[in-house]
Amino acid sequence: MTIAEPDAAAGLRALAEQSAAWPFEEARRIVARLERHPKEVVIFETGYGPSGLPHIGTFGEVARTTMVRHAFRVLTDDRIATRLIAFSDDMDALRKVPDNVPNREMLTAHLGEPLSRVPDPFSNEYPSFGAANNARLRAFLDRFGFAYEFLSSTETYLSGRFDATLLAMLAAYDRVMEIILPTLGPERRATYSPFLPISPRTHKVLQVPMVARDAAAGTITYVDPDTGERVETPVTGGRVKCQWKADWAMRWVALGIDYEMAGKDLIDSVKLSGEIARALGAVPPESFIYELFLDDKGQKISKSKGNGLTIDEWLRYAGTESLSLFMYREPRAAKRLYFDVIPRNVDDYQQHLDAYQRQDPARRLSNPVWHIHSGHPPVPEISVSFSMLLNLVSASNAENAETLWGFIDRYWPGVTPQSHPRLDAMVGYAIHYFRDFVLPEKTFRHPTEAERAALANLRDALAQLPADATAEQIQEVVYEIGRREPFLDHTGKIKTKDGKPGVSLEWFNMLYQVLLGQQKGPRFGSFVAVYGIDNTTAMIDGALARSA
Repeated sequence: MTIAEPDAAAGLRALAEQSAAWPFEEARRIVARLERHPKEVVIFETGYGPSGLPHIGTFGEVARTTMVRHAFRVLTDDRIATRLIAFSDDMDALRKVPDNVPNREMLTAHLGEPLSRVPDPFSNEYPSFGAANNARLRAFLDRFGFAYEFLSSTETYLSGRFDATLLAMLAAYDRVMEIILPTLGPERRATYSPFLPISPRTHKVLQVPMVARDAAAGTITYVDPDTGERVETPVTGGRVKCQWKADWAMRWVALGIDYEMAGKDLIDSVKLSGEIARALGAVPPESFIYELFLDDKGQKISKSKGNGLTIDEWLRYAGTESLSLFMYREPRAAKRLYFDVIPRNVDDYQQHLDAYQRQDPARRLSNPVWHIHSGHPPVPEISVSFSMLLNLVSASNAENAETLWGFIDRYWPGVTPQSHPRLDAMVGYAIHYFRDFVLPEKTFRHPTEAERAALANLRDALAQLPADATAEQIQEVVYEIGRREPFLDHTGKIKTKDGKPGVSLEWFNMLYQVLLGQQKGPRFGSFVAVYGIDNTTAMIDGALARSA
């Protein structure tokens, strides 16, 4: 974001200071932190473990952090420089061989080595397993246009950038141990050290106790578990790496991190790492704890289990904007991340984008699309819902985009894939989604005698309408037929603007179940307007014949 007009920027900032949108709430915490601890550059961080491929949680963390970063820039009129570091812990040891990689037998021979030393199991393109996954991470982030700086743990340790903080941790060794040891079991406590030496003989990351340390010399001494020899090594220059919680704290201190998100499962780690950072004389970053994603059975999503939904799977059925909306929504609430959440997020994104055009500046800052697009949402194209497209595919058995575009062109003359590329993409997504999820579950139920009569009445009433009848005119006919028994609402709970009797939801449920073979659908009048009155009456005749 560039601040070109001071008056406009001041007005935007004033609104942002009052906004209840969670990225602004987070950004205000960072502003308050700066008032207590002034600095010239605010640094955001996201972490990545390259023992596995980038996944949907990686996207969520970077997307959410980017939203907070942009909100902070607005609150400070872009006067404070910001950086976003995407940090890869590629110096971590390979503890187990992943199930979803080739050459697993080869990897087994390198267990215990830093990921940056383990050979690439995919090809000869990269010098290590860590480098291969780092390249995938960077391509992944670049694909979505994130602005970030990449840092490799191995390169940062080897360059000496961590040396001063590692020496500070050695000097504060006793205090760090006091923080960590009470959280460990007896066996782990007996061997724990915040430093993990890298064996010069085997190159493995060793989890061994320290038998001596010399803060003045900057060295630690351990016993080689294979040879029994005492080995003295500096803690600098990449000769050791830190244990997880100590490593996180050390990284915060060395890089000056001001803000980092973490999943709910890392609450204890955040607290402990924060205490270690304080022991090193630093202020831990502002943290944001987000809830975890659940699969269709309510179980926590796990990379090793392979449950839930991947980025590529989501992007087969919808664009990145809908995924960003999913990530924006209620980050502190656990959410199911499965295929059935996609249509709603696609349609809700479109509704938010349409609403943005009508909103005043204050309400715009609470609209998710403002945060998804860093303050510059695109101009919406024609509003065709994903559920509408799904029902057009379902009703017409469309096998290709051309069939769907035939309906669209008939209802919106001049609208083409070239003039409306986002709609064209959504057409392709709808066809994929229908084939993979809707079609296998389609079940047409037979209408009852009363329902058959109502359908016949609806067919006859629709046939009386002109071919260019509007969606509203068609919907009124649908309501009028529904205001007859057995669908007339007798509860009085369903209110209508014109004061006419309400229509039971069973009427619309029946239309979807009998005509489309599914439980839900879009506004029926809008569907008929796009699908065509003749096509709809033919569909009704087909349903009646099928159940005769």
